[in-house]
Amino acid sequence: MMYYDEESVYFLTAKGKAFYDQLMEQQYVAISATKDKIAVTLRGKIKNIGKKNLDIMFKKNPYMKKIYPGDTKDAIEVFQLYEAQGEYFDISNPSNIVRDTITIGKAEAVQTRYFVGKDCIGCKLCYSVCPQKCIDISSVPVVINQNHCLHCGRCAEICPG
Repeated sequence: MMYYDEESVYFLTAKGKAFYDQLMEQQYVAISATKDKIAVTLRGKIKNIGKKNLDIMFKKNPYMKKIYPGDTKDAIEVFQLYEAQGEYFDISNPSNIVRDTITIGKAEAVQTRYFVGKDCIGCKLCYSVCPQKCIDISSVPVVINQNHCLHCGRCAEICPG
């Protein structure tokens, strides 16, 4: 991910790579990036926009000028991720992770999460195995704080319901 605006995420690749051919054929991508213990994943529709935004991307990522000096950047093209869904995942504070859903364009957010059903008996076993302690056990049924859940599934494994 080299650049983004309010509508899309942009990345580039060289026309001679197998990845380029795959992008052109499938018109879909799943990408992820991690920096300073924060991860972003996105899955969605893409289109090749040629050289559009290429100068902006080189300006925002000046090391690219050393990789593709002069006119050698003609070997690369820009792809626009314009309809996607994914996740923001911050583990910079391991005892209190933060996650949220991301959507770009008209993509619908696909929620993958654990829910507590009406059969919950309030035994609190789920809380005892939750690494984030993100389950509110003050009421029955208990409630999982989705923005702190790791989706490890330990609660579902131990639940007697």
